[in-house]
Amino acid sequence: MLGLMMDMPLLVSSLLRHAAANHAEVEIVSRTVEGPVHRYTYADAHRRAQRMANALTALGVQPGDRIGTIAWNGYRHYEVWFGTSGMGAVCHTMNPRLHPDQIAYLLNHAEDRYVFVDLTFLPLIEQAAPRAPALQGVVVMTDRAHMPDTTLANAICYEELLDGQGDAFEWPVFDENTASSLCYTSGTTGHPKGVLYSHRATLLHSYAIAMPSMMCLSDRESVLPVVPMFHANAWGIPYAATMTGAKQVMPGPLLDGKSLWEMLDGEKVTFSAGVPTIWHGLLAYMRENGKRLDSMQRMVIGGSAAPRSMIEALDREFGIEARHGWGMTEMSPVGAINTLKPWMLDLPEAEQPDILAKQGRPPFGVEMMIEGDDGTPQPHDGVAQGELKVRGPWVCRAYFKNEGAEAHRDGWFGTGDVATVDADGYMQIVDRKKDMIKSGGEWISSIDLEDLAMRHPDIAQAAVIGIAHPKWDERPLLLVTAAPGRNPQRNEVLQFLESKVAKWWVPDEMIVVDSFPIGGTGKILKTDLRETYRDFRFP
Repeated sequence: MLGLMMDMPLLVSSLLRHAAANHAEVEIVSRTVEGPVHRYTYADAHRRAQRMANALTALGVQPGDRIGTIAWNGYRHYEVWFGTSGMGAVCHTMNPRLHPDQIAYLLNHAEDRYVFVDLTFLPLIEQAAPRAPALQGVVVMTDRAHMPDTTLANAICYEELLDGQGDAFEWPVFDENTASSLCYTSGTTGHPKGVLYSHRATLLHSYAIAMPSMMCLSDRESVLPVVPMFHANAWGIPYAATMTGAKQVMPGPLLDGKSLWEMLDGEKVTFSAGVPTIWHGLLAYMRENGKRLDSMQRMVIGGSAAPRSMIEALDREFGIEARHGWGMTEMSPVGAINTLKPWMLDLPEAEQPDILAKQGRPPFGVEMMIEGDDGTPQPHDGVAQGELKVRGPWVCRAYFKNEGAEAHRDGWFGTGDVATVDADGYMQIVDRKKDMIKSGGEWISSIDLEDLAMRHPDIAQAAVIGIAHPKWDERPLLLVTAAPGRNPQRNEVLQFLESKVAKWWVPDEMIVVDSFPIGGTGKILKTDLRETYRDFRFP
């Protein structure tokens, strides 16, 4: 017997339509590439998204066509998101930190018909677009006054494109399993793989991450996603913030500590999210300038493991709750966020960071399994480790054009992360399988060593890689950057680590570097480090 409920599909257009009807006056604030801060409301955004849908229709865009974007977090990018998905086309966000060859590959693989590009990235698309024969036009996301000269023969001014259209657009109703957006993995090995999200998955994911134990979003919040809209759809935050009617603050191209602080403080932001490298810069700026963020209540740190020292500093120095998070492009992307269970609030203050340093618990909708090397499920006891596998209604079941099928088996997605899950449901990443260091037949976690190294006051950032060793197969090499005004000393740091881990875990050498290579999603590129130090030999 079937239930007697209305059959109304979950569609991305309904998010903005709801916000315009019920939170019409709430602001969306954007720092623009041109310079000024732009302000308008959900009602304004809805009207302009409808004009965008009309403009795409006028360009001949059909349902299912892919529309590319190469843009910062801003109001025009937001309009393209909703206008494209709302009309039944697919919004394909691209990472502008990729090489022009990679952008050309993505344009061709996705078969984008048009691409929308911020002024910053016009030189990038000028190099890539001529190699994408199916691309029919490039829309430059600015007004006529700021429209630059370009070598592109098919450049269109964004504001002129919208000016020729009316506000009225009847959002179509279609199957909720229709594709809404397309994101590609970071492609650290081989070509990036496409993850094709559905409207249904996007809305279910939005419900989940808005929950109190996740990001805790509501119309009482002012939300600034530092994580880019081109990085796994800004972790779904623009969708969930729209669903709940939260004020949205878009940081645009300025992501340094000073610029972020100005936006966070000036717009009374209560919640933010981003990768650890971003928060390193913000912490340094606030410490050096005696600044605080009195409105900020909490932030999610994800993308790579958050150092325990960072979580403690945000809480103890600035009164900001740092929620460790984990996810993947293949998961829409949130898979877990860390908040303490009620009884854990009574634990001694010194014990709580040990729990908070874990990646957290999954929301309803995500199931996790630890699989051993022999393919058998491992106990959730916080000790047994193996590859983390996941499944759920917003986890991809296959890659776009069915590439990389080996990751999907028996209804589970293999994440490539080695992890543990404890009896309370808290998952902890031990390492990426490719980053584990095998020494003398035993495994060493690079993540654990990095976290411990960053607890030393002289160290700002740390990375550990495995170096070939004639006796032990591999041994860890510790690479660090110095904290401001500090000078890390090899023997002192290694002795510090020796007091915290088994002696055979202690790196054989430490090197101080000026900076680390950072990838398009804000992670340290260990592939580059391994290439740089492939000929290194321990003393």
